[in-house]
Amino acid sequence: YPDHPSINEQREHYLQQPGLFEALSERASWYLYYIVEQVEARDLPIELALLPIVESTLLPEAMSHRSAAGLWQIMPRTGTHLGLTQNWWYDGRLDIRASTDAALTYLQHLHDRFDGDWLLALSAYNAGETRVRRAQRANAKRGLPTDYWSLSLPRETRHYLPRLLALTQIVQQPERYNVTLATVPNQPAFASVPLSGQIEVKQFAQSLALQEHELRRFNPGILRWATDPNGVKEVLVPMHTMADAHAIAQSTTAVAPVQWHRYTIKNGDSLIKIARQFGVEVALLRAANDITGSLIRTGKTLMIPVGDGTAHKVASSDDQRSTLRYTVRPGDSLYKIASRFQTSISNLVVWNGLDPADYLKPGQRLTLFPSET
Repeated sequence: YPDHPSINEQREHYLQQPGLFEALSERASWYLYYIVEQVEARDLPIELALLPIVESTLLPEAMSHRSAAGLWQIMPRTGTHLGLTQNWWYDGRLDIRASTDAALTYLQHLHDRFDGDWLLALSAYNAGETRVRRAQRANAKRGLPTDYWSLSLPRETRHYLPRLLALTQIVQQPERYNVTLATVPNQPAFASVPLSGQIEVKQFAQSLALQEHELRRFNPGILRWATDPNGVKEVLVPMHTMADAHAIAQSTTAVAPVQWHRYTIKNGDSLIKIARQFGVEVALLRAANDITGSLIRTGKTLMIPVGDGTAHKVASSDDQRSTLRYTVRPGDSLYKIASRFQTSISNLVVWNGLDPADYLKPGQRLTLFPSET
């Protein structure tokens, strides 16, 4: 369909955005190799690897006004149907690997449902199978063809497939359209590392000499400061950090041994009152629940870290505990200090009322209770 007017229109739409392909090149270097690999492994049309560009411009945290999310713009209900976990900690629709697997599975399903017609399958991916079937029935009743180009579909869907086909033309013949495309490295950008438990994202990144955003780039499904304690036990890391990440991920000091209690806020509650009730610091409640001030609302829920009782021990007034004061040195991190004193990062956080997202500062004083590790 190289000369179809709607394809030509969408091709011009892309070509009139000269900075688009340059902006895409960096994100493509992070994600496209994996997507192509998965498409080829299923023996699917390679053009499907370009679909996340149409859907999200390769932004895994993209969210539409209709609540579709991720590289593949999966709706919440569709995500649930496809087996993607969506909870307070984690959204599988944003997960690079999980969402790609789910989206390709769904596309294969639609391809089968529409008797091997990829144009109809892709239309159904965008508009929903029911909508496409309804359009086919309406045409059939009037004696009209029921192929994609003959159907009356929503405006967004009418642009959707031509946009993919136009993008395919540009990628296949960039010189014809005077477009310069960056070369995507023909090698994986990330690797999966198994976890032995929950980790705190920022501290794990620091232990790999990464900025937090460099780790979250490959783990956008992690919504909070730490991984889901009951969820998928893996983290994706840049390839060059894989060896170190394997060692650190299995270290007990890299794991946050925290159990979580879901608490419904009652009338008259305050952060201070709840913190005292559960023996945790207010700063930790704020960090765990993304609260910036002190306002909480009756009926809402808080996630409260209660661990193995450590938090309650901290709240006690037992002056007989062995106490150690430590002054933070240049280059220190919670991970390094926890390793040095054979304790956990979570203990350090709870003992000192730290916000896990904060960096330590040289000269900062920390309190440790070695007898409780």
